[in-house]
Amino acid sequence: MNHTLDDAAWELLFRQARSHNRWLDTPVAPELLTELYELMKLGPTSANGSPARLVFIRSAEARARLVPLMSPGNRDKVAQAPVTVLIGYDKGFFEQLPQLFPHNPTAREPFAANAALAEATAFRNSSLQGAYLMLAARGLGLDCGPMSGFDAAAVNAVFFGPEQFPGQHVVVNFICNIGHGDASGLFPRHPRLPFDAACRVL
Repeated sequence: MNHTLDDAAWELLFRQARSHNRWLDTPVAPELLTELYELMKLGPTSANGSPARLVFIRSAEARARLVPLMSPGNRDKVAQAPVTVLIGYDKGFFEQLPQLFPHNPTAREPFAANAALAEATAFRNSSLQGAYLMLAARGLGLDCGPMSGFDAAAVNAVFFGPEQFPGQHVVVNFICNIGHGDASGLFPRHPRLPFDAACRVL
């Protein structure tokens, strides 16, 4: 694979892509969510640990439970979005390593022996997987609206309990609306740091 994306793809993924606040009343087909996950899961994670766990909120009933758990500034966004994805992570992701990283039979042990290491690794890599999800969504023609304003303890209790993920200890990382964005709700793009302010080449 020695070719690069064309300019239109870069426009779609980065240059013209925006974080949306308002949403068109256009549904997202369930099969598109499956396709989204099938793309996202291919992104690299430490020891192929794949700690992210996703809850896709599509139904009116589930949305009604989520909206009050969001910060006030995010409630209307969630109420309007066709799909809201709760990106969580399994603190015990390492229990899957014998299956996901079979060439190293001892890969589980450092994480099993060190809860802080397991937590940091799960958080870091689920954040990566959330970013993969957003890029995959954009590549599939969807818009994204990531959010971090919510009651994490309440989200965990309502959406990441053992009935959703039996035998796992899943907690929320961040939340992202996906669908077809309404451009009328966009703000002007904010500035980004220039290369010299953010980067060093040693």
